[in-house]
Amino acid sequence: MGIMKIAFASEENKGLESTLSCHLGRCPYYLFVEIENNDIKNVEIKENPFFNRHEPGIIPQFIVKQKVDVIIAGGMGPRAMSWFEKLKVKTIITKPRKIKDILKDYLSGKL
Repeated sequence: MGIMKIAFASEENKGLESTLSCHLGRCPYYLFVEIENNDIKNVEIKENPFFNRHEPGIIPQFIVKQKVDVIIAGGMGPRAMSWFEKLKVKTIITKPRKIKDILKDYLSGKL
């Protein structure tokens, strides 16, 4: 499968124990997880630099600069989804819960 990088919109700075955010652009953090052959290779968290002031397209561009293949959030507007589609990043919307559980479901093909 090779290396894949997944970004999560996160409500907390607790790594994989964080809760997924309901909104892509208004989350305080982004969690980035590198996966190789279904094994976690690296977990990194970054503050959302546009938390209180984002414009259409700015979040997708920030996420893409992190070399992400997939973005997972509890909610995302149609414009953001369109940006990600153009930038070749897969989008997944799912109900907020612990990121470690969402990652497990994604890697087992349940999302």
